[in-house]
Amino acid sequence: MATPMKEEVEARGLFSQGVKAVLGSWPVLQIAVENGFGGAYSQEKADWMVGAVEQFFQSNADLDPEEVDDFLAEVMNNEFDTVIEDGSLSQVSRQLCLFFSQCQQGNGAAVQEAIARLAQKQQEARAVAAKAVAAEESSSEEEEETEEEAMECSSNGAQPSPPPPSDPGPEDGWTVVRKKKK
Repeated sequence: MATPMKEEVEARGLFSQGVKAVLGSWPVLQIAVENGFGGAYSQEKADWMVGAVEQFFQSNADLDPEEVDDFLAEVMNNEFDTVIEDGSLSQVSRQLCLFFSQCQQGNGAAVQEAIARLAQKQQEARAVAAKAVAAEESSSEEEEETEEEAMECSSNGAQPSPPPPSDPGPEDGWTVVRKKKK
């Protein structure tokens, strides 16, 4: 039989994994990190955020999702200059509250299952993103090839037209250019 202290340590560790999984699969945070909204240390800030969220839950009893919303919104605004308006904030907050509650009740199996689902979704999203990037790169390569072919066609066999005849002008150094006679 596990001791209460050991159960608490396991619950905290599992909650930590849950927080990391939820934040790691949150598109808003991932976009902020990938695009450097938090500056040069965006990834470090995202890693720090996991610990900050854990500490927020450990330090505050009976949090409701709205309080977590406010906390996450403040962190995202302060650290990543990002205001979240896509509705994902409430989803993330509810998921975190559910994980915390399940960990406190000793329902680690449900949390582990949810973490596995989040990891699967994250892998699928990366695969889709990789395919989109590959498709974008191949289409831009095709555009470049088409442009090069067009440039080759216009220069192959075509001789540049001779400059129009010019007459030396007055002594001031100007040259008069006239239309070519037909």
